[in-house]
Amino acid sequence: MFRDAMSDALQPKTVFPRPVRGALLATLLAGSLLGGMAAGAPGAMADDSGVIRPDTQVQQLPNFVNLVKQVKPAVVSITARIHNADTGEEMGGGMPGGFPFPFPFQMMPQQHHDVEARGSGFVISPDGYVVTNNHVVKGATKVTVTLDDGTSLPAKIVGRDSKTDIALLKVTPSGKLRFIELGDSDKVEPGEWVVAVGNPYGLGGTVTAGIVSARGRDIGDGPYDSFIQVDAPINRGNSGGPLFTQDGKVVGVNTAILSPSGGSIGIGFAIPSDTVKNVVEQLEKTGHVTRGYLGVTAQPITPSMATALGLKSVNGAPAAGALVASVSTGSPAEKAGIKAGDVITDLNGQKIDTPHTLAVKVASIVPGTKVTVGYLRSNKAQTSSVTIASLGKGGTADGTVGDDRSEDKGPRLGVSLAPLTPDARQQLGLDENVHGVVVSDVQPGSSAEQAGIHAGDVIQAVGNKPVENPRATVSAIRQALETNHSVLLRVVRNGQSIFVAVTPGTDDGDSSNDDDDDQ
Repeated sequence: MFRDAMSDALQPKTVFPRPVRGALLATLLAGSLLGGMAAGAPGAMADDSGVIRPDTQVQQLPNFVNLVKQVKPAVVSITARIHNADTGEEMGGGMPGGFPFPFPFQMMPQQHHDVEARGSGFVISPDGYVVTNNHVVKGATKVTVTLDDGTSLPAKIVGRDSKTDIALLKVTPSGKLRFIELGDSDKVEPGEWVVAVGNPYGLGGTVTAGIVSARGRDIGDGPYDSFIQVDAPINRGNSGGPLFTQDGKVVGVNTAILSPSGGSIGIGFAIPSDTVKNVVEQLEKTGHVTRGYLGVTAQPITPSMATALGLKSVNGAPAAGALVASVSTGSPAEKAGIKAGDVITDLNGQKIDTPHTLAVKVASIVPGTKVTVGYLRSNKAQTSSVTIASLGKGGTADGTVGDDRSEDKGPRLGVSLAPLTPDARQQLGLDENVHGVVVSDVQPGSSAEQAGIHAGDVIQAVGNKPVENPRATVSAIRQALETNHSVLLRVVRNGQSIFVAVTPGTDDGDSSNDDDDDQ
């Protein structure tokens, strides 16, 4: 699918605005030329004090008119009909004072407790493949894609990946569709201008612009978070829409915002296109995603730990890396000679500064691929060649703690659980008096989803038994199922305590392993 440019591909040309004239230009020039070679003027040199004196130049503001005209035909609106088991609660609500969970998209109530989720997407091939967010179409009984010219086409869900929040759809057009290409998100730099196009609040074809604020953001939404942060206004309904650079390539898929109110405050997040490429290629071929597995449990390097390990700072920056706490038996890491106490610093020449970075990079590698792992042992640099295995076949996500349940064939609810950490408390708006475990993911079509369990719910008790960690919750659920066909959960949602009864099926839980306990 990701091929060289074709005749039907939209290949925008960057057109810069004509020179600015009049008082504004005069002011800019006066500001930059005042004093000849004064501080901040082109050619200025830094003195020995260490003060940074940038060599600046007057630049024109970008004009996105021609870019938008050329890429807009490939941006689509998506409507997903979803059966809502709850009474009146709008799906896509946000965590008070924190990240929306999931990212909000516009919902329109229908009869019989059905709702229509309205999101965005974009065409990536002439034969009708469309990329959007998983949460836009999750649980949908019917999906419709509306093209820029108003044509509506029924869509088939080819595959979904909840860990990265990516979904691939397929429509059958009457002819070839105009499409856009995925760019290289690894080359995106903070400060770069970007444009978002989408369907906020049902207003299709809406264009907003801003700059890249940061890269590699981990907002705690999933095990493989590595978002591009942007200040382009993103709102409800922008989910799944493309983020363009000025060359007309898609470098991100808009998916989340940080907002106390649910509206844009200029802090938005997009899934990098490099991640999207990997996921979409697998979804097209197999309908699911297989991730790489190294076989280590790792932890961050704290300043005190760096001192204890004798790690030296580099150019004044603190020591970084992923400290190997344990190595799984029979894993690729063990076979390569990596041991507990080693500090992994790079993977195929790419810097590893945290366990999360390690997990994200390993997961993106195709199983069976040989990679080079750089690490420190007794403060001496070493390298090993490692053949990456497949996550889910005897392993859990690298950089985290978990256990393999691949042989467990008993009744399952279809939820992934995570500890109620201080960060999770803050995002959920919970005080210290609330105890329990967080539902981090709900398997599509599972018993839990059918019973109305949501990601972001906090399970406080199984029956009358309070629970405070994922494994205790899993154990309590299994004990309850030994005597009853259903299990009663006491759940906190949006600050309110409710009871939810779940009747499990068999093997309807998440078949992949990650850093959460699955049940």
